[in-house]
Amino acid sequence: MTRRVKHQLLAFAASAAVVAASSAAYAHHSFAMFDADSKVTVEGIVKEFQWTNPHAWIMLTVANTEGKPEPWAIELNGPSGLVRQGWKPKTLTPGMPVTLTIHRSRTEPMAASSWPSSFRTER
Repeated sequence: MTRRVKHQLLAFAASAAVVAASSAAYAHHSFAMFDADSKVTVEGIVKEFQWTNPHAWIMLTVANTEGKPEPWAIELNGPSGLVRQGWKPKTLTPGMPVTLTIHRSRTEPMAASSWPSSFRTER
């Protein structure tokens, strides 16, 4: 095998690796698991705020239609994106009442994404 063919094969393999990695990254950042066509506003009490990569999470307690508390998990952007939006690791604290406009999960009844929607604290 000539040197030129080896370089071409190496370039092809590197290109294939980049394409494979980028498709995995694109799939990870897909919004498909959430219903982007509808928004729901929920009011609840922060149980926990997880400042973690690749996405931050709000663990929320929300009263259902019967008034009984239900645990919700709200996915947010990653910490670096939240910092650019003015968030800090202590923006939300346990016991804080919040109102979120969310996109509900298509598969999990009490899971949702809050990005790119809205957020408001009661304080």
